[in-house]
Amino acid sequence: MTEKIYEDPVLGPVHIRKNPRARRISLRVNAARRISLTLPWVVPYRSGIAFLESRREWVQEVLGRIPERPAPDPAETERLRAAAKAVLPPRLAELAAAHGFTYNRLTIKNNVSNWGSCSVRGNINLNLRLVTLPPELRDYVILHELCHLRYMNHSPQFHALLEQVCPGHRTLEKQLRAYTPRGVK
Repeated sequence: MTEKIYEDPVLGPVHIRKNPRARRISLRVNAARRISLTLPWVVPYRSGIAFLESRREWVQEVLGRIPERPAPDPAETERLRAAAKAVLPPRLAELAAAHGFTYNRLTIKNNVSNWGSCSVRGNINLNLRLVTLPPELRDYVILHELCHLRYMNHSPQFHALLEQVCPGHRTLEKQLRAYTPRGVK
């Protein structure tokens, strides 16, 4: 994969990637307002830029729906990171042991779009902002990721296991939607 940054006169920087596995042109705007354009390997950059120009109105509309985020405060981020390192590893270990889960490694990240994730290698990633959540929601996220160690999907079996280890998880899931991983509502 190769990546270039195209400076659009209206939209600003657009990250253009050529991907040999891509079958079609893909245009995305993420929660951090980053614009990404993925091109199949055989599509010239100028064709990708022409596609971007034809979809400029759509990109502007999407950008208009995403709130501007204030620049992160590095001191606040480091304070949260220290709190997360003190709170999350022992709680993850405690919940894993209580429910018979074995994980490989924990990484604490400053994610923008998710509270946690689980890899097929058994690694758990947790957002450092989990420490800002009420304890029951923090535990729900941790248990959710632990259940992914057995089911790497959101199948009925996954939800049955999650209900077993976290009764009422659907209610907690709904409550979690009131929060964002970036801490901005």
